[in-house]
Amino acid sequence: MALAPPTSLVFKVQRCKPELVAPAKPTPYEFKQLSDMDDQEGLRFQINTIHFYKHDSSILQEVRDPVKVIREALAQTLVFYYPFAGRLREEPGRKLVVECTGEGVMFIEANADITLEQFGDVLHPPFPCLEELLFDVPSSGGILHCPLLLIQVTRLKCGGFIFAVHLNHTMCDAAGLVQFMMAMGEIARGACAPSILPVWQRHLLQARDPTQVTCTHREFDDMASTVVVPIPLNDDMAHRTIFFSSTETNPQEEVRLLCTVNARDKFNPPLPNGYYGNVFVFCVAITTAGKLCKNPLGYAVELLKRAKNNVIEEYMRSVIDLMIIKGRPHFYVVGSYLVSDVTRAKFGEVDFGWGKPFYGGPAIGEQGATLGVSSFYIPGKNSKGENGIIMPISLPVQAMERFENQLNILLVEGPTSHL
Repeated sequence: MALAPPTSLVFKVQRCKPELVAPAKPTPYEFKQLSDMDDQEGLRFQINTIHFYKHDSSILQEVRDPVKVIREALAQTLVFYYPFAGRLREEPGRKLVVECTGEGVMFIEANADITLEQFGDVLHPPFPCLEELLFDVPSSGGILHCPLLLIQVTRLKCGGFIFAVHLNHTMCDAAGLVQFMMAMGEIARGACAPSILPVWQRHLLQARDPTQVTCTHREFDDMASTVVVPIPLNDDMAHRTIFFSSTETNPQEEVRLLCTVNARDKFNPPLPNGYYGNVFVFCVAITTAGKLCKNPLGYAVELLKRAKNNVIEEYMRSVIDLMIIKGRPHFYVVGSYLVSDVTRAKFGEVDFGWGKPFYGGPAIGEQGATLGVSSFYIPGKNSKGENGIIMPISLPVQAMERFENQLNILLVEGPTSHL
């Protein structure tokens, strides 16, 4: 395990004018409803991923321009995934629909005066100059009436490149995004069509008639009576990345451990292969600060295991119905720590013809938790080449100091030590 501060690397990126890449062929003009799982309040934000590719002469048989290859593959892939080329609209009841206009997704061609090697032996969030590698084009980052995808491909001096994505989360989850990028990779490598064809069928995750909340969903507790004190995700935050190989706290204060569960395998019959909408839920384990501090680490692990085991098909159906009954609420984030596991999402498998990425995964350590703190479990390697899990964490400076001290005690005393 190692704690690594963010790098101080600084470099320049020259970007071409952003352009819209439309489907390579005419696509249907129609309106497609998102599912009631897709259009909940807690998913109305942008997610960012980034992939670093190195030039490998043993893989490449000819000199190819990654910008040209990916731009052409994107246009061809959008023929199959044409809703991504449309624009999101909101109907009465805050119901989201995609107007399949075929306008296209935002694409940026760029060049950086740096080599992949200069990023160091280990790549992890936070990345230097991220705002240059994934430029936020003005008026493109909203939820409604904006491009649903923004892709930037940045050439590096060494022949490698960086592929970065800005996605409207209401359209799909991590598994759906990877499915789309895998399709792009297949077409970039010469395929005429994706091996897994996309399936829309968002009606499969619509509310029942009549709606009925049959399970307990503490992750959607009513926040109306709560005094909200946002955690300041700003310049006063300390950023650390942890690698795991293979003020005084009130002890009675409630602590929520929030995690995400990919529920694709919870349905009977199963969702069709190729479904790329949001199919995950939040589940929460609730305890107190005092119990967390007095018990071994395994106490928190067991709490989360029990919470995840509660996610069955009926739980999913109950969540979807709750969206309608309560007006698509935001999940409860006050006093919560949200962890999203993307170790199985296969970001590191996306191949555009240059082999697998040196790093592929979330571009930043925390996303979407506007009132709480969130992080990811990301597959990665340390400087010794050992496989493991990367976990970026951002906390206020004093909290980070205390966290590091407690973590060091845990590592010295072993997994049965008390926090």
